[in-house]
Parts: sequence; C-alpha cells; structure tokens
Amino acid sequence: MAGSIHIGVGGWTFEPWRGTFYPQGLAQKRELQYMGEHMTSVEINGTFYGSQKPESFQKWHDEVPENFVFSLKGSRFTTNRRVLAEAGESLSKFLSSGVTRLGKKLGPINWQLAGTKKFDPDDFAAFLKLLPHEMDGLRIRHAVEPRHESFCDPQAIALARENGVALITGCDSKFPVIADPTADFVYLRLMGTSPDNEKGYSDADLDAWAERLKIYAGGGVPSDLPSYGPAPEKKPRDVFAYVIAGAKEKNPAAAQALIRRI
Repeated sequence: MAGSIHIGVGGWTFEPWRGTFYPQGLAQKRELQYMGEHMTSVEINGTFYGSQKPESFQKWHDEVPENFVFSLKGSRFTTNRRVLAEAGESLSKFLSSGVTRLGKKLGPINWQLAGTKKFDPDDFAAFLKLLPHEMDGLRIRHAVEPRHESFCDPQAIALARENGVALITGCDSKFPVIADPTADFVYLRLMGTSPDNEKGYSDADLDAWAERLKIYAGGGVPSDLPSYGPAPEKKPRDVFAYVIAGAKEKNPAAAQALIRRI
C-alpha cells in the first residue's frame, strides 16, 4: 500500500516556459489546461501576495482534469507577523475567499514563514490551533514551511504532529531541511534546479528524489534526509512535491522527469 504522489511546479504563468514547456503559439488562456495535462499538481503562488476572487478558484477548478490537485500558498498577511497567534482574522479572511470552490481538487495550504521567524513553542502551538481541518464540508490540509533553523527541534515536530499539520521539507536550498512526517501527507519543495542540466537536475539526483518520494508514499522516511523527532507510525501517506525556484526555466522539465520515474 502507498499513498498518491502529486508532482508539479509553482504557478503556470512564466514567459520563459513559452516555446520550451508550452508549445510555441499556445494561447496564454490555455496554459493552465496544458499544465493540467502534463503535471499532476501545481502550487499557486499568487494567493500568497493578494486575495483572489471566488470565480477565479472556480475557473481554475474547471480547467484541469479530475485527478489534478492545487496546493495554495496562504496569505503573507497571515504569516508575516511577529505574533502568529494573532493571525486568526487574516486566516479566516483567506479561507473564506473562495478556496473551497476548488472542491476535491484542493490540496494542502502552504503557510510559509519568513526566514527570520524563529521557533517559539507557545506561539507556534497557538497558530496551529487556529487552523481548521474542515470547511464547507471539505477537508482542509495545512502545511507550515519553516525557514529558520530553530524549527529543527523535536518540540516543533511534536507540536505539528499533535495538530496533524505537515512541516514542509524544503530541499536543495539555503533553508533547513526537516524530513519528519507530521501529518498523513508530506509536502516537499525542491529548490535546487540548475541551468547546467537539461532537466534541471542530473539523472542521478532525479532518481534519488523519485526514490525518496516513493519511500514517503509507502510510509517511511528517507534515511539520507535529516529528521529531528521520533519516527512516526509507518502508514501510507499522500505526497505533494513541487519543483520551485532554482533555475525556474528548467522546473517543468524536472517535474516531468520525476513524474516519469514515479
């Protein structure tokens, strides 16, 4: 038994992808549809910077296949604050903006923390308690992306696990790597593509990442990534993996190479 594996990139509007990933001459209004036919998921970044209309979420839902999944970056106004425990109003505003129009195509919400945000056990616990796990009859999955090394702490792992919230595994970048599964799904952001590789990563690196994703889906934890808490119960987990940043023009090729390996 293994969980499902969803692989994609960040967003679908990027000029250098036109004529490389997207066929030359493809209408821009059809880019999401094309993405839906060649990836299994995408992380929407625009939701981090500003609110979206309910009609936009509905339109996105309607343009992709039934098995496609959108992950969303939660609003920066929710997480870029000194006291996370005071984010309730901003969080509610984001969740009521129409995100549930995505229906079963709604994947996890990425609550990305600033690189300067340090782990404060009480404040972090209070923030996790604010995150609802159901809305409009739809399951809501939450993931927090810590970018400060102070979160490499068994207590942070325990708090996330207690609340069923994933800690995002950010890899191949300057940010700390936390490989501990803390929910019934895992969320990875791969940020190390290089312009020197045709597929963004070398074949050896792509093979290694594909194997790690399979290990996570089967309920294990990759032994070559750093963990900080006790090993969780081994059970199948859904996996969401996005090739982000790095040599962005290469990210679709890297994501497709991973999909082929899975």
